Amino acid sequence: MAFSAITAAAITVRRHSILSSNLTTTVTLLSIRTHRPHHTRKLITTMAASSTTPSPEQKITAPYGSWSSPITSDVVSGASKSLGGTAVDSHGRLFWIESRPTESGRSVIVKGGNGENEEAIDVTPKEFSVRTVAQEYGGGAFSISGETVVFSNYKDQRLYKQSTDSKDSAPVPLTPDYGGPLVSYADGVYDTSLNRFITVMEDRRESSLNAITSIVSIELGGNTIQEPKVLVGGNDFYAFPRLSPEGKKLAWIEWSHPNMPWDKSELWVGYISDTGDVYKRVCVAGGDPAIVESPTEPKWSDEGELFFITDRKSGFWNLHKWVESDNTVAPIYSLEAEFARPLWVFGMNSYEIIKGQNNLIACSYRQKGRSYLGILDKNKNTLSVLQCPFTDLMNITSGVQCLYIEGASGVHPLSIAKVSLDDQASNIVDFQIVWSSSPTISEYKSYFSSPEFIEFPTEVPGEMAYAYYYPPINPIYEASQDEKPPLLLKSHGGPTAEARGILNLNIQFWTSRGWAFVDVNYGGSTGYGRAYRERLLKRWGIVDVNDCCSCAQFLVDSGKADGERLCITGGSAGGYTTLAALAFKKTFKAGSSLYGVADLKLLKEETHKFESRYMDNLVGGEKEFFERSPINFVDQFSCPIILFQGLEDKVVPPEQARTIYKALKAKGLPVALVEYEGEQHGFRKAENIKFTLEQQMVFFARLVGHFKVADEILPIKIDNFD
Repeated sequence: MAFSAITAAAITVRRHSILSSNLTTTVTLLSIRTHRPHHTRKLITTMAASSTTPSPEQKITAPYGSWSSPITSDVVSGASKSLGGTAVDSHGRLFWIESRPTESGRSVIVKGGNGENEEAIDVTPKEFSVRTVAQEYGGGAFSISGETVVFSNYKDQRLYKQSTDSKDSAPVPLTPDYGGPLVSYADGVYDTSLNRFITVMEDRRESSLNAITSIVSIELGGNTIQEPKVLVGGNDFYAFPRLSPEGKKLAWIEWSHPNMPWDKSELWVGYISDTGDVYKRVCVAGGDPAIVESPTEPKWSDEGELFFITDRKSGFWNLHKWVESDNTVAPIYSLEAEFARPLWVFGMNSYEIIKGQNNLIACSYRQKGRSYLGILDKNKNTLSVLQCPFTDLMNITSGVQCLYIEGASGVHPLSIAKVSLDDQASNIVDFQIVWSSSPTISEYKSYFSSPEFIEFPTEVPGEMAYAYYYPPINPIYEASQDEKPPLLLKSHGGPTAEARGILNLNIQFWTSRGWAFVDVNYGGSTGYGRAYRERLLKRWGIVDVNDCCSCAQFLVDSGKADGERLCITGGSAGGYTTLAALAFKKTFKAGSSLYGVADLKLLKEETHKFESRYMDNLVGGEKEFFERSPINFVDQFSCPIILFQGLEDKVVPPEQARTIYKALKAKGLPVALVEYEGEQHGFRKAENIKFTLEQQMVFFARLVGHFKVADEILPIKIDNFD
């Protein structure tokens, strides 16, 4: 081969050098006003993005996969910032958490500028990182009241209090030091009447695999740190503690094994005494065994009404209201659409009661692969849809005469937009992007491949599944007429999750080099209602695998992919689907598994509490656990595989990757394993994001693509190949 190789096939990555660049061009996305945040990270490009795009007749003919692109791995890794939530203070100032791959994945609270002339500033001191590991996936790591922020610090998992008004304000600890990150907190709210903070607490002091979760209160005043006081406990899991305006009622969500919160959960309301204790409890939703539902996201109006989202009867998460007088539930508006997402992380906020207009609720919902922004009139039970540039919406935060929405689209990366409405809240009068995960992204606009929403037939007659297909696009290159592109199929994680059709540089990295890319929402995915979600019950490793194979074959039959160059990738549960597809089917010619599952029985024994019974409903009994585990069928693997694993992963421990790597190596298949020190479930460091992307691409090119990539990448050694 023409490639020289890094000598170790199973390598542990400790440090890689990363270049920086001077790319600092201000972004304007379409005709939408874009305010460039202070925290723009400089990116690297190996090709001038402003190069003159040749006319079609000037295009260079070159094999798919070999095209050169300015969307380099450095660009992707440097622009992979993510959001950890938004909040607004008493002055209407926006705050958000952003994770920074270029700072080893550190998460920082940022205070937005007051107008276009004032830059955003970091609130979090450099020695802190704002992140909770409650339920491992975290979320809900900070909360603001007045000019005070309470946040979880990643290193010790303690809660700290800090002023948001002074740059020199030092965080003050609120919770005890237990000698390590043994107790985590998430999803907290302020109780101003009793000067305390009410939050979910996860206590791992007795057992890291069977943590005790409860809702506790933490004193905000006084000179001494006190033990948290348990308000609600006894069940396996809690989320969304929400206090009524007068401070006399507390709503929360709880659920127990073997259910996940989207399978079956309960909404409770507790009445609070003058001393701050919960003295009476009422189950609002989820307690009737005749009704299967999973209530989520409770929220109180200023008038003391309790709203929440549940999927009772229809199987779709819709908005409802509690009628306290007779403890009944009334729907606000019914639609075959999802107004909420599965509770993987704390702190989700899919709707907001508009300040000053308590009869109006700003909400987002998903139908057939896209999001919509709407205004619900709770008095008239009507829904008005707003014309929003984002086709994918996440959280909504109510500001002063505006909304802040987290969203994206096929032409917008993950962003925060300030949305101003007219007096009737019936139209958007101003839409301004105030933060972007990839602020210099418009530099590469001519290289972008737009997602095409597709429906394809599954193996079950009459049943369809869904995906986003991205064709290969490059303004400089084209392939010969008789060549079909290689295809990389991605199987999302979860598996109770959803692929979304947004502008993602990780995908554009592939398509701009001549790869076709498809992101599959197999049966079991969210966004399509409970019935679609429950296609996977007792059939994980079957339905997802079949749907991914059906999607790939559908694209081959449609002339959009080369059937001899089909590759599959996925992380976590998507890594399991990848390994299962390679073990039990012959559709794909190579695969890449990122922190994927090879042994279902071992995962059940070693994973954290939140997911420890997840597979009971997804897989079944002992027989199914054996028959669905790829590690038990190594003899059926027949193609190359590359594996990536974080060594601090507590969701899918490293032994999973090591076991399948050793077995495949012994079988004689081309295989490689990359392990990352300091990484957990999902890679947060820029250098590791970059290395993973490069090694996946060159691995597929060498073993399946039969072309040389344009990028100068030193590939790792592949066992049984080099």
